[in-house]
Amino acid sequence: MSVTVNIYYTGKDGAAKRFAQEMESSGTAAAIRKEEGNLRYDYFFPMADPETVLLIDSWEDQQAIDRHHATPMMGKIAELREKYDLHMKVERYLSDEAGIPKTDARFIRTGGDS
Repeated sequence: MSVTVNIYYTGKDGAAKRFAQEMESSGTAAAIRKEEGNLRYDYFFPMADPETVLLIDSWEDQQAIDRHHATPMMGKIAELREKYDLHMKVERYLSDEAGIPKTDARFIRTGGDS
């Protein structure tokens, strides 16, 4: 069962965006994406809140997250959070092994639809 963690980083005067930019430019985000068990590690910018950045962080299972949390990289991330004085809101989601119900699938338009 995969685990997805949404982390909302909020700061002041563009700090959250600068944090995400440094995570990318320093290679830290790329290194996390290469970790065993990582499925997704992507930053997004909510249109309604310019001081927040959303990180969608997905892993194959809890053990993969635990391995990630045991890496020295977590220290680098903590340092950057402090540097940019960010506050966090965290949401955790577990995958639905059954997939998308047919009643919901009819509302989803994929790339092959016209």
